[in-house]
Amino acid sequence: MDNMNLVETFAEFKEFKNIDREMLMVILEDVFRHMLEKKYGTDENFDIIVNIDKGDLEIWRNRKIVEDSEIEDENLEITLSEAIKIEPDFEVGEEVSEELKLKDFGRREILTIRQNLIAKIQEYEKDAVYQKYKDKIGDIITGEIYQIWKKEILVLDDEYIELTLPKAEQIPSDFYRKGDTIRAVVAVVEMKNGIPEIILSRTSPVFLERLFESEVPEVYDGLITIKNIVRVPGERAKIAVESYDDRIDPVGACVGMKGSRIHGIVRELKNENIDVINFTTNATLFITRALSPAKISSITIHEESKKAEVYMKPDQVSLAIGKGGFNIRLAGKLTGYEIDVYRDADIDTEDVDLTEFSDEIDQWIIEELKGIGCDTAKSVLELELLELVKRTDLEEETIKEVIRILNAEFE
Repeated sequence: MDNMNLVETFAEFKEFKNIDREMLMVILEDVFRHMLEKKYGTDENFDIIVNIDKGDLEIWRNRKIVEDSEIEDENLEITLSEAIKIEPDFEVGEEVSEELKLKDFGRREILTIRQNLIAKIQEYEKDAVYQKYKDKIGDIITGEIYQIWKKEILVLDDEYIELTLPKAEQIPSDFYRKGDTIRAVVAVVEMKNGIPEIILSRTSPVFLERLFESEVPEVYDGLITIKNIVRVPGERAKIAVESYDDRIDPVGACVGMKGSRIHGIVRELKNENIDVINFTTNATLFITRALSPAKISSITIHEESKKAEVYMKPDQVSLAIGKGGFNIRLAGKLTGYEIDVYRDADIDTEDVDLTEFSDEIDQWIIEELKGIGCDTAKSVLELELLELVKRTDLEEETIKEVIRILNAEFE
């Protein structure tokens, strides 16, 4: 090889997808300068000319002509007798430029150059991936499932960069097969042992926020502001929105005509129940909206302790608490208040606490009913059978037996 067309010589270079030809040649020059410095002690008397279009480079060594008896450094100087072999008109004191060919380097040196070049390119490529995704934190990306493991999923983007979706960042009802397309938000980007690690998330509130931005133009344009988002991934989410333009209904805009806008988001989140709430600085009104669909009789706010005592009719308590307590827990996180629910004092004075039936009803069944806000006999009896089945994990036959026992108490 007469020229140093290493870009074409080393087939490995073709495997690098995240580096352009220009940067490749810059790295190539840097590697050769390092090699020249190591071989000759300095690279200051060398000119390296990079030809980006052709993908090659030329190395020229510049030496001063001295008398044969006066030479001290063969790298920086050349004897007159050697110089006139190159050009007969050369004289002492002039400078000679000689091109170094690839064959001028030893086999071991060429191998070292090759290894160093590949290592430098890999290092640059890793840094380029890190910088690219560092700027994408909080953005939604679409990738393809490449590998599925017990604790995580390996995802490839359109440039075949490896991304990771840990089990903890997956919606519990997520199910994927190799080759499926997945959407997630970039949550964490960091370097570990020189390798970029990109963590995706589908459980982050930011993912839900970005989905609203993509589905609701008013949110994307800033006409509607998302004040807060809280989630139990795959189960329930509450999002507080506000509009500074009185002509725009923020809740209506987010939901869309007949739910057209929010349906796509719900499907993406595996049928997660999403409550869109109109934000307000009025704590009482905000808590009332956050506990929807339950209807509240009255609220007592304790600002210093950030607690709220909410009173409602017995048939509304289970609605306020929700299945698994998700509704009241999310309402508390959304509003910033610790919410305690109470039944109106003047109602059901003759009611009986469920714990009184521990001899006839198993404790785990009582706890399941309490989990949906039914801690008295009448609070259970006021709900329809199918409603109880829907909100609890109890079998229909079990609930029928519970109802029979509770009815017997009042008969």
